Amino acid sequence: MTPIRTLAVGLVVCAWLVGRANGAPALNADTQKAIAQAQQVIDGALLFLKAQQQPDGGWTTSPHQPPAITAVVLRAFALEPRYGGKADFVKQGYDKLLSFQLEDGGIYKDLLANYNTAIAISSLAAAGNPQYEARIKKAVEYLKGLQWTDKIQGPKGEVIDQKSTWWGGAGYGSKGRPDGSNTQILIEALRDAGLKPDDPAYQNALKFVTRMQNRSESNDQPWAGNDGGGVYTPANNGESFAGEYLGPDGKRMLRSYGSMTYAMLKSYIYCGLTRDDPRVKAAWEWITRNWTLDENPGMKLGDPANAQHGLYYYYHTLARALAAYGEPVVTDPKGDKHDWRIELIAKLASLQQKDGSFVGDKKWMEDNPVLTTAFVVLSLQEAREDLKARPAK
Repeated sequence: MTPIRTLAVGLVVCAWLVGRANGAPALNADTQKAIAQAQQVIDGALLFLKAQQQPDGGWTTSPHQPPAITAVVLRAFALEPRYGGKADFVKQGYDKLLSFQLEDGGIYKDLLANYNTAIAISSLAAAGNPQYEARIKKAVEYLKGLQWTDKIQGPKGEVIDQKSTWWGGAGYGSKGRPDGSNTQILIEALRDAGLKPDDPAYQNALKFVTRMQNRSESNDQPWAGNDGGGVYTPANNGESFAGEYLGPDGKRMLRSYGSMTYAMLKSYIYCGLTRDDPRVKAAWEWITRNWTLDENPGMKLGDPANAQHGLYYYYHTLARALAAYGEPVVTDPKGDKHDWRIELIAKLASLQQKDGSFVGDKKWMEDNPVLTTAFVVLSLQEAREDLKARPAK
């Protein structure tokens, strides 16, 4: 057994003893083993990430790389008790991140205003540093201003109303076409910043997210099917990275796929919907029918070569969504039960490189080991903490 693994197991045992003394749930052998495995992978990944920090405090190696990369890495360190948001090198990283904040509150450089600002908000919130509160508040107000409502004119000067497929969504910039990825990151940032679900920004976003779903009872778009899954965007005529097809009646349909279905489920919960809501039920049913950690499900239906596209984004979104949903076990169509926390930890452990890093498909920057490794740490932290709260049965 390696020294790191021995230390990880020892820490789990100590945590178990302290937890029992404080009345926390008992951790059985499977839970302890999974938590120890997660910790081993996290420790190695964070050592890799720490070594990648640049002299200026950030984690970007080119002026063309977005500051969101630094924000994602910082969030991973801030959420890890061994480091936290006040470690010297982490504070240096936050100083670099905040150097990108503009007078209007946005935290970005040149492009991708919503994407960068939203991820930066979640990262700053994770630090738990009161000194960042004013900066976060300013960024949140800026972020709200990017959301498509009647306060913003459309690309041709038109007024956006609730009948528009753009309503409530967010795109990459102040005039960008809204999509499910940017919108779910916006919703996550609002939630991480402490906004309650009754805030109008959530309710506007809910309109957009509902239109992402292949559920014709709640989605008024002509392409909406009924498998309960999510697509990339309902804007304009709708789009899915899993492609489209013709239904039996010749109707144009959009394929649902994994990362957007989990993003949609998470967004529903953050917007205040409960597990009893028909939209949430439909999303959960899609997940149970398409459970896998071997690919981003649905993507290969358009092209088999696409199965690995966005895989680490998928893992990260899956972990946050299922932790928010609060159900540890996914039962597939065969009746097999899957504890998503234990299976995700084992899967990610099998993918770790010798230097502690992770690297994925070139699509969507997942060939960048810094970004991908940070995604993995955040995914494992979700699984680990959920296991502590709800031990495996």
